[in-house]
Amino acid sequence: VQLQESGPGLVKPSQVLSLTCTVSGGSIRTNYYYWSWIRQPPGKGLEWMGAIAYSGSTYYSPSLKSRTSISRDTSKNQFTLQLSSVTPEDTAVYYCAGGLPGGMDYWGKGTLVTVSS
Repeated sequence: VQLQESGPGLVKPSQVLSLTCTVSGGSIRTNYYYWSWIRQPPGKGLEWMGAIAYSGSTYYSPSLKSRTSISRDTSKNQFTLQLSSVTPEDTAVYYCAGGLPGGMDYWGKGTLVTVSS
């Protein structure tokens, strides 16, 4: 299974950050798999942002829930992240990942998103 993040590398403050993860070699509808977004700001640790389950149910980090939306397009085997009202503090490398509960077996390479005017 391979994952690939895509989206703009530069977003202006107050705008919506939108990223897509394309999954190949496996289906995002595979039973019991969860597909997550994780980010790592410069010089900081990994932060789990949220996930969408094989069923389509979504789960969000409480600290980001008000600004985060994760959806999917099963026909394209993709899932997307939207983060609203971004600030420079949202500058990070964003990763998509997938796996069974309790583990993330598959990771994308990550994409740097910079929030700046």
